[in-house]
Amino acid sequence: MENKVVVRKAVPGDAQFIYGITKEVFKTYQEQAGIAGKIAAVNETIADIIKDIETKHVFVAVMDGHVIGSVRIEIFDDGTAYLSRFGVDPHIQSKGIGRALIAEVDNLMEESNVKTLCLHTASRMLSLVRFYYGQGFYIDSTTSDRGYIRALLCKEYEAAQTADMFRSNVV
Repeated sequence: MENKVVVRKAVPGDAQFIYGITKEVFKTYQEQAGIAGKIAAVNETIADIIKDIETKHVFVAVMDGHVIGSVRIEIFDDGTAYLSRFGVDPHIQSKGIGRALIAEVDNLMEESNVKTLCLHTASRMLSLVRFYYGQGFYIDSTTSDRGYIRALLCKEYEAAQTADMFRSNVV
């Protein structure tokens, strides 16, 4: 990719751009996964997104001044976190933008001492499952609670933190 991608914390002014990308990405996701009915990501409002920006960790990928991707993370007191609403503009996917967003999430998880990050995705979305596996996630379980089979994917950070502590204690 010739243009530089910058990942930064989202601000309320980004909400309208996040809204457009989220709608487009999740409509496609819904169609490709064969999900009947509505999914929450397609029905959210700009106000919902602003609330998430104010209460969760929301990152955007920006290229040439345009928001081209976003991700939201909620960190819990028990050392776990949940990733949601991850999406990159469909016109420029497969160019490393998703990996850049996940790298920023990884930094946040390590800084926040999160042990496990989880997310759900449709198990039928092989391209997404492959992407997440490539980023260090694994399938923990599946559920049909939303009318389709969703995989719970998790990524563990504790092992990396333990290895870092071990390295610092080696003389």
